[in-house]
Amino acid sequence: MKALFKKSLITSLVGAALLTSTFSTSALAQEKEKFTLAWSIYVGWMPWDYADHSGILDKWAEKYGIEIDVVQVNDYIESINQFTTGQFDATVMTNMDALTIPAASGIDSTALVVGDFSNGNDGIVLKGDNALEDLKGQSINLVELSVSHYLMARALESVGLSERDVRVVNTSDADLVAAFSTDDVSSVVTWNPLLSEITAQPDTSFVFDSSNIPGEIIDLLVVNTETLNDNPALGKALTGAWYEIMAIMESQSQGDEAKTFMAQASGTDLDGYKAQLASTNMFYSASDAVSFTQSPALATTMQKVSEFSFEHGLLGEGAPDAGFIGIETPAGVYGDESNIKLRFTSEYMQMAADQKL
Repeated sequence: MKALFKKSLITSLVGAALLTSTFSTSALAQEKEKFTLAWSIYVGWMPWDYADHSGILDKWAEKYGIEIDVVQVNDYIESINQFTTGQFDATVMTNMDALTIPAASGIDSTALVVGDFSNGNDGIVLKGDNALEDLKGQSINLVELSVSHYLMARALESVGLSERDVRVVNTSDADLVAAFSTDDVSSVVTWNPLLSEITAQPDTSFVFDSSNIPGEIIDLLVVNTETLNDNPALGKALTGAWYEIMAIMESQSQGDEAKTFMAQASGTDLDGYKAQLASTNMFYSASDAVSFTQSPALATTMQKVSEFSFEHGLLGEGAPDAGFIGIETPAGVYGDESNIKLRFTSEYMQMAADQKL
């Protein structure tokens, strides 16, 4: 079962508050030989567990003369908070979380591997025979300030509505399935596997999902920028291991064996894991990930994410506008070029595509 806190941004404000200007990323900036990678359970991040289990990551680390310790953190947001305070060198997270937690806390981070984007894993469900437009005037249950909240905002926008036309009811992810079964709840926004449980209930309408906004909810491996710049061996080892596993997952001879391990480790079976993969746009090919990262569409997406985050107070108390935090992509910079705190790089994925790792 995927981590229930995977999409939650509520504690991002807590994570930001824990940090002060006295914390310096320069403490991380040094050439070293031992590193830590944190991961949480989610369909697109299970390959990191397999990388550890199979010895593939150790093999790539040894190739570059380093050691990488892999740590599973059950609380996804806490893993990002710990990354932000320097306890991990690399951590998995979504593009929105990368902006609203480490970047909003003043930590310069780099998206090293763009692994996938949600392509149906997140969605909106209404009771009865209804359409998206019927959300007007309704109460909508979701995890407030989460990617579900972002998805709802984008969905409303697509039919000429806004958040002013609905009432958001903040609901714990642990309670959403049960809440939808009550008479008081008419619509929810959530992610898999909760989404699958809710849509399986009778008399429901699945009116919008992340496949309607492809490429906007992105799953990443993020590394502290200074650590990466001082230790390119870390970037090479992580990227090399990732794409070896992507090749295994696509292999007819080894793919099901690897996916079975990932499925069991995430609390499901092979069919269940494959169903989650079906609504996840995995970038099995490094060249496809490079093309996605280099596209101007990524900068446009991050502008949308920044605007949503600013409107909901997720960029920090001192943020005067949505462009306060600079976001660097291969196609250009969105926001303040003098305050770049989130970077998307295609450098290491290009090395993998060119077989130069």
